[in-house]
Parts: sequence; C-alpha cells; structure tokens
Amino acid sequence: MDLLGRMSAEDFKKSDKIPVLLILENIRSGLNVGSLFRTADAFRLKGIFCVGYTPTPPHREVLKSALGATDTVEWEHATDSIQLIERLKSQGFRCFAIEQTEKSIPLNEFEVPNYPTAYILGNEVHGVEQQTINACDGVIEIAQHGTKHSLNVAVCGGIVLYSVFNSIAQKNQKD
Repeated sequence: MDLLGRMSAEDFKKSDKIPVLLILENIRSGLNVGSLFRTADAFRLKGIFCVGYTPTPPHREVLKSALGATDTVEWEHATDSIQLIERLKSQGFRCFAIEQTEKSIPLNEFEVPNYPTAYILGNEVHGVEQQTINACDGVIEIAQHGTKHSLNVAVCGGIVLYSVFNSIAQKNQKD
C-alpha cells in the first residue's frame, strides 16, 4: 500500500468523500454488490444503500469481491426505495435512476449537478423498478451500440461512477 501511495482504511474513513450515494435496488448477486463496494471505495463515495433483498455484508459473496471495501465504505440497508428516495431528497439529494427509458438522458450528455446526488442501480434482470424511476429526478442511460441492450450491473455502476467522479474532479480543478 505504501508503494502505491494508498491510504489506510482508517485514513479513508476520515477523508473527504464526494457527495454521491449509490443505491442498489434488489440486486441478486453478492459478487456484483461486492464489486460495487470496491468501485465506491475507488471513487470515495459518501456511501451505499442496499435496498430490498440486495445482499449486505457479511454475505460471503459480497466480502469475496469487495476485498475489504465493506470496511471502508459506509453502507446501510433500507427496505423500501421510495421511502429512501424521499428521505434523501429531504436532505438535499437529487436522485437518478440508471436505466433505459423513453426520457432517459444519455450519460455523455448528463451534467453532474453541484449538489449531492444518489444513483440507483436495479436488479440484474428487471432493472430499476418503475415506481422507483417515477420517484427519481431523472434517468440516465449508457449508450450501447452492439447487439445486447444491457450491461452487467457492476460494469454499469463502474461506468457511471467513473463519469460522475471525473466530472466532479474537473469542476473542482476549475474552482
């Protein structure tokens, strides 16, 4: 870790985080959840909410792919996405589903807001629930040009969070 210039878990917990939350709605695979914990650690997200039947630490598969990120990333379990979104909005967050819809904004055209945001990823088969989409401030879609019309949820989360992180970093450099 010293050679890579990485901070310790204790330093990470004390460090400033970007004002971004990740909401995982009814994700089936603990391996996907663990991968998203690692992504959240990589970009210093404020935290993760595991909603519904999404596996939570110390689930074996979550721990296997998180490689310790469950010890650094703040997380909480919530039973209902709509109640969670209402709670976050009352705290000043804007919430965006990552999904393919008629009115979705292409990720490359999405302007990351200057206020706290939450991004919702849905079930590997059914995606983000329609009620959840309806409760969001907007929907973001990753352009896809191949024969498939979906990405693995952990890959999707990585793409979106990388884009969000870079946008925030660029804004901070200008300030």
